[in-house]
Amino acid sequence: MKKIIAATDFSAAATNAAEYATDMARTVNAGIILLYVYLPPAIFGEAPLPDNSEAVIREAEAELDRLKDRLTARSQAEVLVETIIRHGAFFTELKDVCNSSKPYTVVMGSQGTTAAERLFLGGHADYATRHLEWPVITVPEGVGFSSIKKIGLACDFDKVIEITPVDEIKLLVNDFNAELHVVNTGKKKLFNPETVFGSGMLQEMLHELKPAYHIITSENTDDGIMEFAEKNEIDLLIVLPKRHGFLDRLLHRSHTKQLVLHSHVPVMALHQHE
Repeated sequence: MKKIIAATDFSAAATNAAEYATDMARTVNAGIILLYVYLPPAIFGEAPLPDNSEAVIREAEAELDRLKDRLTARSQAEVLVETIIRHGAFFTELKDVCNSSKPYTVVMGSQGTTAAERLFLGGHADYATRHLEWPVITVPEGVGFSSIKKIGLACDFDKVIEITPVDEIKLLVNDFNAELHVVNTGKKKLFNPETVFGSGMLQEMLHELKPAYHIITSENTDDGIMEFAEKNEIDLLIVLPKRHGFLDRLLHRSHTKQLVLHSHVPVMALHQHE
């Protein structure tokens, strides 16, 4: 059975994402893994701090059980929900659970109401979308799952063969019987032979899905993509994070981060497996 991991910190935004994951799981006949990661408090100096780990874990277990019951009732018991508590750094534990369960996708809240939620959810969601090798969907606050009829793929036609996970895109489009809309994020004036070649390669790779192609002409690429997604009622926006060298990381403004933190449409990050 497929597995969808819903990472939670028990905030309203994370619970909304877990409900989104459950409704998606019901559609694709998947189970849910509710994951909570507890980070033990840091120790400063030699003075020992009171160890309240057991109390925190008991409270987390109770919260997970309540959320499990809520999601089970939501799916009318059609979705099997299991819970996992891990101790340690969030991304390390999430990656380990992914490697053992091989999820269909990971679902996380991307934005919260409070400053603390925005810091926690936004930071973890951004990092996971850029570094986790498994598909990650970030869900904006208040956005629910109804169906996925239109999937957008944001692509600048650069390094198409190296970064485009064609099999995952085909699986997703076919699972939901969705339309695929490829959104070119490059500028017309910047087109060069490599861009034309990449465009042709992508059309060949995705031809059986019969995608529609669109060009974003906005000077602000992120705003242009988000405007396109909302105007065209895109249900899920796929982005393809790229790996950057050290110098690039210093200079690069992450489009993925901007979309994850500000999009009103769920964003899915897909990586090409090496």
